[in-house]
Amino acid sequence: MTAKDQGNYKVITVNRKARHDYHILETYEAGLVLKGTEVKSIRNSQISIKESYAQFKGNDLYIIDMHIAPYQFGNRYNLEPKRDRKLLLNKKELSRIRDNINTKGVTVVPLKLYFKNGYAKLEIALAKGKKLYDKRRDLTEKAITREAERELKNKIWGR
Repeated sequence: MTAKDQGNYKVITVNRKARHDYHILETYEAGLVLKGTEVKSIRNSQISIKESYAQFKGNDLYIIDMHIAPYQFGNRYNLEPKRDRKLLLNKKELSRIRDNINTKGVTVVPLKLYFKNGYAKLEIALAKGKKLYDKRRDLTEKAITREAERELKNKIWGR
């Protein structure tokens, strides 16, 4: 994300557990194929990407279990909330993702959903699951860093 592009983003939702549960190997920006009133529902932040993941069906990559709540005023135009949605990536990216998924323990998880220039984009990542001891080590490192910053702040302000 360059400095000039930062003004064009509006982040809707972030999957905070993904960075806790997985080692992120590579990230990609993918478009979404949305239908009906799904965009309006997303703009109202009626979406959850916590339990979702990506999977190949044929040659296309789909996001599975992403919940988009039915739009309040959508009546008959609303679609099933947890339907599979196609991700839009170029062929080179798709082949690279397919090759990496075939590696043991690598999966594709969504990191965040945002609007870029009016289009819904999903940041996905190739990820490898963390072990329990990795998660514990990350938490202790975060606590140590937080404590060091607190001590430094107290020294600077003379407390």
